[in-house]
Amino acid sequence: MKKYAIYIGLRDAESREQRFDTEKYRSVLKHVCRSYRTAFSVHAVEGGYFHDDGTYVDETTLVLTVLDAEPDTVREIARDLCAFFRQESVMVTASDAEVFFIRERLGE
Repeated sequence: MKKYAIYIGLRDAESREQRFDTEKYRSVLKHVCRSYRTAFSVHAVEGGYFHDDGTYVDETTLVLTVLDAEPDTVREIARDLCAFFRQESVMVTASDAEVFFIRERLGE
């Protein structure tokens, strides 16, 4: 099974500022995933990077994890989020994942 991670920075590509509260971005991301009918998980991380002009930026990034989706669907989600969040680009990683479920109940 494939595991995809889409990394979406929250600073606007033009202003280089985060325009909205992180929870607003998270809400939009969840809506996009529901519209594509794909299961997902999301978490916020802090990181930094350098612009092409050498300027360093600290940024909050949402990491969207998607399992067992079609690659074209993952690309479409990434394109939508890139546009909605006004990003220069988003990063997508793909890896193989072994997935299993544990089901257990306490005795009644």
